[in-house]
Amino acid sequence: MSRVRLSRRTLFALSAMISVGLGAPAEAQVTEITLDFATYNPVGLVLKEKGWLEESLSPDGVSVRWVQSQGSNKALEFLNAGSIDFGSTAGAAALVGRINGNPIKSIYVYSRPEWTALVKPKGSPIGKVEDLKGKRIAVTRGTDPHIFLIRALADHGLSADDVEFVLLQHADGKAALVRGDVDAWAGLDPLMASAELESGAELFYRRPELNSWGILNVREAFAKENPQLVERVLAAYEKARKYAIEHPEELTAALVKVAKLPENVIARQIERTDIKYGAIGDEQRETILQAGLALQKAGVVDAKVDVKAALDSLIDSSFKLPGS
Repeated sequence: MSRVRLSRRTLFALSAMISVGLGAPAEAQVTEITLDFATYNPVGLVLKEKGWLEESLSPDGVSVRWVQSQGSNKALEFLNAGSIDFGSTAGAAALVGRINGNPIKSIYVYSRPEWTALVKPKGSPIGKVEDLKGKRIAVTRGTDPHIFLIRALADHGLSADDVEFVLLQHADGKAALVRGDVDAWAGLDPLMASAELESGAELFYRRPELNSWGILNVREAFAKENPQLVERVLAAYEKARKYAIEHPEELTAALVKVAKLPENVIARQIERTDIKYGAIGDEQRETILQAGLALQKAGVVDAKVDVKAALDSLIDSSFKLPGS
């Protein structure tokens, strides 16, 4: 009886076909992944500057493309449109996006920032949140500053109907404040730090605990099809985060380069940014949940929405970080 000899390559191919037929997971063939970078995500800037993700993926024929996000709202738009695979947002913004049908998963913490506060121009008589009644406030819809503003108004007996929202992207909001076109601004660092140090603007209402974490999100479909790639991205992020902690001067340099702001402004931003976290845990969950519930109470989130269930569907802790 004659024997048929099969090459090792043929045996491997047949084995792969059988595995797929038996239902074993098979990752889609990816040749490029797209991530955002943003001045409110300093860890991502270090990763981009160092090129560690490119070094990790290029041997496998996978290239990396970077797209700048000007705010959580833009990152969520890009994710929803499929123009990026990974996007940087605030945790509360990601939750609202998920509630509104954006198919994303939150997978990583890149910072615990105090990146937003309510800001008034130099010399303004505004002293407290109640003074905003009837005033014009610059704000970027769908971002942590927007959510912070809504919560601040609600906590002081006001609503969006009591003020005039002037909807501008963050940089334009800062410019409007400095020009005197608005009475206040829901600010975002590092632009907020710039307004403070370069224009004498004042942060008249601060609640660091209401800032809802810097969260990295991934498109749900991408994560489902490419779990190993997701973990490799997270490994690169962890490398950058730990490096940034050990080399603060390089963290500052990366921010100065992209934000195009003076070093003293970036130093103020970094003072308000804690990057010692990585995994999404109970503390992050609780902060984001309370933000969602507050927005529901304020009428921004529909009363019929199960906010906790939405949060559970948003956060995916299945992807392991190095050392975990």
